[in-house]
Amino acid sequence: MQEIRFHGRGGQGSVIGSEVLAHAFFIEGKFVQAFPAFGVERRGAPVTAFCRIDDQHINLRSQIYHPDHVVVLDASMIENVNVIDGLKKNGSIVINSSRAPDFYKKYFGDDYRLFVIDAAAIAVLYRLGSAANPIVNTAILGAFSKATGLVGIHAVLQAIEEYVPVKKAQNQQAAQAAYDQVVQV
Repeated sequence: MQEIRFHGRGGQGSVIGSEVLAHAFFIEGKFVQAFPAFGVERRGAPVTAFCRIDDQHINLRSQIYHPDHVVVLDASMIENVNVIDGLKKNGSIVINSSRAPDFYKKYFGDDYRLFVIDAAAIAVLYRLGSAANPIVNTAILGAFSKATGLVGIHAVLQAIEEYVPVKKAQNQQAAQAAYDQVVQV
């Protein structure tokens, strides 16, 4: 079983991102779960979402405490939220940030595989959200696909086509651009 935890803020698409990722895994024949955990439900408030994938039926129904991978849609959360809490050694961290990838070494050390993508810039380029509030979920899914190799980019693009209600082509282009641009630290 692979477990993924998403950290973002309300309005960035963390919940939909976890659902689209689960759908991509489903397309590839996996059993999946995707579900959110909300705190204060408002735009800008911290949101955690979860995605579980396995080759067999998943009976577990708890939130994810020891993820294999973490996706961070808003790098400013690293200052206030322990996004790597419980992350398994050698787990992957995919961060949306315009900062140089080496900046994050001081936060995470060498125990994890770290990937950085400026998903916000990509989202703005493809007019997903606004410059002030870009919706980065589909872009970061492309980066996750490349970073982990767990799900193919074609399944991610198909899941976006089937699941995302608007701007399907722009969301697919954003995912492909992030897939092509993600940087490993």
